[in-house]
Amino acid sequence: MTNRTRTDLLLMAGFCAFLFFYGIGQFGLIGADEPRYAQVAREMLERHDWITPTLSGRAWLEKPPLYYWQAMLAYSALGVTDVAARVPAAVDATLLVIAVYLFFWRFRRGLEIDAALITASCAGVVGYSRAASMDMALASTFSIGMLAWWAWRESGKRIYLALFYFCMALGMLAKGPVAPVLAAIVVIFFAAMTRERLVARTLWLPGMALFCFVALPWYVAVQLRNPQFFREFILEHNLARFSSDLYRHHQPFWYYLPVTAVALVPWIVFVVPAFIQPLRAWWTERKHTPAEPDLELQFGLFACCWLVAPVAFFSLSQSKLPGYILPAVPAGAILLADYLRHHLAPPEDEKESLSKTLVVLHALVAAAPVVPSVLIAYLITQHRLPAGRPMIVALAIAFVLCAAIAMTLVSRLGLRMLRFVTLIPVVLSVAAVLKLGTVSIDQSFSARPLAFELASVETGRLPVAVLGVSREMEYGLAFYRNQPIARYESGMVPADEHLLVAPVTWKVDVAQRTSSRRVLLLGHYAPQNVDYYWVGAANR
Repeated sequence: MTNRTRTDLLLMAGFCAFLFFYGIGQFGLIGADEPRYAQVAREMLERHDWITPTLSGRAWLEKPPLYYWQAMLAYSALGVTDVAARVPAAVDATLLVIAVYLFFWRFRRGLEIDAALITASCAGVVGYSRAASMDMALASTFSIGMLAWWAWRESGKRIYLALFYFCMALGMLAKGPVAPVLAAIVVIFFAAMTRERLVARTLWLPGMALFCFVALPWYVAVQLRNPQFFREFILEHNLARFSSDLYRHHQPFWYYLPVTAVALVPWIVFVVPAFIQPLRAWWTERKHTPAEPDLELQFGLFACCWLVAPVAFFSLSQSKLPGYILPAVPAGAILLADYLRHHLAPPEDEKESLSKTLVVLHALVAAAPVVPSVLIAYLITQHRLPAGRPMIVALAIAFVLCAAIAMTLVSRLGLRMLRFVTLIPVVLSVAAVLKLGTVSIDQSFSARPLAFELASVETGRLPVAVLGVSREMEYGLAFYRNQPIARYESGMVPADEHLLVAPVTWKVDVAQRTSSRRVLLLGHYAPQNVDYYWVGAANR
């Protein structure tokens, strides 16, 4: 192992540890999905059942099992905690970064560490690597599969094609048919643009057998145990979710353009020319059929197809969530790394090759996240940016970073310093959020502090019910208390004594629904503006 390889491995280990793992338990599970998925995995582990996902004891068939299996293993090793629930996504992100490094080390030698760190530091990758969800698992398996497909395309070795099919099978277990569908779209588009018979060559019978061997057993087993699986999973949570706004996630057609741009921060400014260059070269050469394919040109074209396919596909969907296009983000990072590999000219020529407009825009975009990161606690509690000294300090830090990045990139070193100077604000932004914002995030968006308050006021473990609160709080309480949460609006009113959580504005509703029972206001949780009550047993 060379000194350079050791340095690369240390850099990757350090950045992955900090960006993906450090502080993942400093705030509780947030949103509806994180605590819900974490609880499903806990229930499967408690029942020693690797087939049927359940939530509150009932079959919950919306998602495939890969995340649940990973979380069950993490729970077995680390205990059932919110940290363990987030570990699978952090591991998946790390595997993605390692795969990018190994791919460039084997096929695009010279910028392997740049490619790996650019991938690791994209906002979308950092964000979803810290979330207990399926999105990172899909992005990782799909991206590794796409890299394996190109490795087969370039080397001709069937072992890479087998890896492609294996990864698509894991993607099928991560989030369903979307993984092989997106892969097919990428390959078909790329084959059409290069006018090669790549689709027929990709359809390799041993690979398809491997895909079926890995992906299908769980689908068959869960269908045999749960006859409603096909209707719920395929028809409702795949086809209906795509073709209708069944789950009220409607967004405009262009929604994923800004989402993709944000997910590629801080690199988006340079990703744009990296995306345009291979398309321009292809357009110029499209009428010529060379005796041998230009793999250098085609790799950039392939990455463009990979970047566009998830964005275009999910833009057609009537139900849109930000995490859907996460599989496209590594393609943007890979495009940029390949662009840098071709544009690292001698230092004396490089200054002229860099557009000052591009440099200034990149510096602004790279430094800008520092402002909301430093002011994160104020943004969460006050829902606006502050005036006065805090804002001046944040802007001053961002200005200094912006100026330093711009001056470095227009110096003689130019693009050679792009990775280094851009990673500085990334590290500072993540550190600021973890240092200054986790308490506010925990109190404002997680049910963990409220669950601790409820535990502190009860003398014995009581059932918990909710009225008028969000799904996020309902699922969060279910995970942190490890018990089903009854919802008054659904008619699930416990007959025995229990705790009730309701918004402050629902006091009249609480009084009406508990008029025949003893009720005692126990406390008020100010960050989320809810009250919690003790409700006595119903008269029998």
